[in-house]
Amino acid sequence: MDDNEKDVVMDGEDHRMADGSSAANRFLDPAKNGEGSSRETSNGQSANAAAQAEDQDSDPTGYPERLRRRGLLPTGCCYDDRMKLHANADFGPNPHHPEDPSRIEYIMKTFKKHGLVFTGSDADLIRIIQSEPTKYMWRIPAREATREEICIVHHPEHFLWVEALSRMTTQELRELSTRMDQGRDSLYVGSMTYEASLISAGGAIETCKSVVVGNVKNAFAVIRPPGHHAEYKAAMGFCLFNNVPIAAKICQADYPELCRKILILDWDVHHGNGIQNMFYDDPNILYISLHVYRNGEFYPGKPDSPFTPDGGIEHCGAGPGLGKNVNIGWHDQGMGDGEYMAAFQKIVMPIAHEFNPDLVIISAGFDAAAGDELGGCFVTPACYAHMTHMLMSLAGGKVAVCLEGGYDLEAISKSALAVAQTLMGEPPPKMEIPRISREAAKVLAKVQAYQAPYWECMRPGIVDVQDMQAQESSRLHDVVRRAQRQVLSEKHGMLSLYIQRPTLFKSFENQVLVTRGIQNARKILLIVHDPPELHAQPDPLDNSIEPHNAWVTDGVTRYIDWAVEKGFGVIDVNVPHYITHPEDTDAFTPRADERTLQAQVQELMCYLWDNYLQLYESAEDIFLMGVGNAYLGIKVLLINRLDVRTRVSGVVNFVNGSLRPVKSDADADLSSWYKEHSQVYVANDHACWSDPDLTRKVMKRRFGNVIRAPVNGLTPMMAEHFADVQRFILERLGEGEGEGEEGMGCGGGGS
Repeated sequence: MDDNEKDVVMDGEDHRMADGSSAANRFLDPAKNGEGSSRETSNGQSANAAAQAEDQDSDPTGYPERLRRRGLLPTGCCYDDRMKLHANADFGPNPHHPEDPSRIEYIMKTFKKHGLVFTGSDADLIRIIQSEPTKYMWRIPAREATREEICIVHHPEHFLWVEALSRMTTQELRELSTRMDQGRDSLYVGSMTYEASLISAGGAIETCKSVVVGNVKNAFAVIRPPGHHAEYKAAMGFCLFNNVPIAAKICQADYPELCRKILILDWDVHHGNGIQNMFYDDPNILYISLHVYRNGEFYPGKPDSPFTPDGGIEHCGAGPGLGKNVNIGWHDQGMGDGEYMAAFQKIVMPIAHEFNPDLVIISAGFDAAAGDELGGCFVTPACYAHMTHMLMSLAGGKVAVCLEGGYDLEAISKSALAVAQTLMGEPPPKMEIPRISREAAKVLAKVQAYQAPYWECMRPGIVDVQDMQAQESSRLHDVVRRAQRQVLSEKHGMLSLYIQRPTLFKSFENQVLVTRGIQNARKILLIVHDPPELHAQPDPLDNSIEPHNAWVTDGVTRYIDWAVEKGFGVIDVNVPHYITHPEDTDAFTPRADERTLQAQVQELMCYLWDNYLQLYESAEDIFLMGVGNAYLGIKVLLINRLDVRTRVSGVVNFVNGSLRPVKSDADADLSSWYKEHSQVYVANDHACWSDPDLTRKVMKRRFGNVIRAPVNGLTPMMAEHFADVQRFILERLGEGEGEGEEGMGCGGGGS
């Protein structure tokens, strides 16, 4: 007999329970125990309780009733060596498969090694049971699920297909495995696959039922094959029967008073398409999945039918189940503790608490664990412990963990150990939570927006864009720009420059303003800048923002005022952080990535140069100014138009983001020219000042004449160096301080 079969967990099978109300499954329903049929003894104690107290002496291996009455319950564990018999019939030259039979064995060995499982003598076992039974995991015997139980979520034809595997020849099994172990099926089979699958499903059932009726406080089912990919009529993704939905539906059917609403939390790195589709319109099953989506390319990928939802975050359920499907589909692999903890804090736990389940089932795949090459993510055992601990705050602590994927034996064992230790009451280890990536934060913001119509906790800060559009509302960005245009029109007669490019027009409508008569100006200042900065103090109670508690800060205006006063023609280019799309319906529009922004800014700057600036023959001195991320426009203009530096007298940039080199293979002297003709002010807290090596690099000629500002933030920098910029420009005009009041040419502030 295998060592794991002999002493994997404490033998907690309570034979006294066989006469209880659920004797067929060896479980007693505590909701019925001692109620209705029990009679009182002379001292007021129920006869049933008195009988159990007597049984305690006759059955020393039964769980102490005095501890059960006090709510001191152990953590359960379900395991059966026979599940290892599911093995690949198509051995080939390399018999190893990611869904290896030893996965469950390694987990159990790890549990024993760390003292979660009792391995002592029978005499010690009785002593432990009587004195400290919660010290070890309590055994939940596995069994084969019945056909009726399987078919509660699967079509009978699917059951018969799996059953038929047990009658196939080895050659037939090998041919079937070769055919199916590829593409979306991704499945192998063997001669004992049917029996192992029944035990896996039966183990999930008994684990969940044991938690529901209160025989254990929580439990861990170490089972395989996994289940969450299995569909109503099809096996796929290493999965034959969908264990968790089977267990969930049976618990609801057998214990309707105890288990009406169930949360299924699936943290396997792959989307549990089978669970989602089985409960997509079910109002009493909340399915939350954290998985790598990668625009639908990551397994299980797109379903065959376009009408079947995949793991995209926009799929929120259907009919009465709307809002009961929450997909947190990461944009790519590489997610770690920061992303998963943020998902739990921002999405999972708020929705779960609002749902208020009677039972929590974790579809616990550990292929997002650090070390699992198939998943390619970096979730640590400590993070799994913290996620488990948070879920234990739900449903009165009734949490059933059912193993799904996870294919690195060391990673899966350490992660499962951390979960089991947390279930048993050990506090999660202290951990440093990394910062969440920008792209992952966008994913969570979008999930919140999609779920906001269905969950009160998701609504704060979420705007119904379609409702706003129906009310003819405007984005604040556009309102601010219209106000800027109005002010600059009244002060300096500036006009909007129409951009005659179909792809640019929508994004840059009203974003390019020019002074009248600029075509005749002798001096021109082109300013390309980020939008004004917004500052607001939300209400501490409801997080709302009142207009009188919000400010708009624009450091560019004073430069325009000065330039017009000095007789410059001015081109003011406001570069939005987002690219306008025809269907502008997202509640949260993230900033455009640098590649997209550069493509649009490059097209815009070259358009302005080709159609306006280079044609202004009267312009003797042109100055360029870049502010914030928009200073990228200065770089792309200098690199893509070789004649620019022959017309430009100076460049001023204010940088609080990425420092960008200006160099060109077509113009070897461009970097030197840029160094001699520029002032590049960089924020005091910029990363380039934190490392001497970085500092030396940025002082090279291709970054321009870099100057460390004594302040942080764009507006403070522009205010701090206002006089310096004036001096720099006037000196290059040969005017110096106090000069240049006359003879500045036309095109200033007049019409």
